[in-house]
Amino acid sequence: MTPRHFTESLKQLGLDWLTTHQSDAAHDLDHILRVYTTAGRLGQQEGANPDILLPAALLHDCVSIDKRDPRRSQASTLSADAAVAWLAQHDYPAELLGAIHHAIASHSWSAGLETNTLEARVLQDADRLDALGAIGTARCLMLGGQWQSTLYHGDDPFADSREYDDKTYCLDHFYVKLQHLAGQLKTDAGRQEGERRWRWMEGFIQQLQSELPE
Repeated sequence: MTPRHFTESLKQLGLDWLTTHQSDAAHDLDHILRVYTTAGRLGQQEGANPDILLPAALLHDCVSIDKRDPRRSQASTLSADAAVAWLAQHDYPAELLGAIHHAIASHSWSAGLETNTLEARVLQDADRLDALGAIGTARCLMLGGQWQSTLYHGDDPFADSREYDDKTYCLDHFYVKLQHLAGQLKTDAGRQEGERRWRWMEGFIQQLQSELPE
């Protein structure tokens, strides 16, 4: 379905606006464009309203707060506030702004908000899918390097005799969070893609294990 209100020119204005915002290596403009594309694809399969979903996907990370910042749980609501204010300035239909705000505010893992609309569920799935597969693996390792984490625990890489600590070891994050994502996706299309991407990550982990010293 083609959007009536979210035009290509408005999308480009949104991209121009987003380039002025700072973000970490895993929440840059490339992440936003991937989520936007995935949300559009899932939304078509699920029958979501593109005039709600697409602006929400494009602007879902317009306020960036580091994952280690104590305000992290507020990031999605702050992004929702900023996004609807920006859309209102560009005369976007007022009757759509509430649904856009909800989709953005509820997409975040750390916010812990219920997704009460189809568009919110699609956006959350699209955002979480970007943490899976080859892209998700690369993002995990990029952030680990940015935060000066170690790739794995040298004596016990797979936490056979210790507690997981994904703030210190990148590999632990696969087990603390990433392995659970596919089962938490909320749309049929999202779950199918999530399972495919997690199988790829399992292959990566198996290959990594085969290359580690005995």
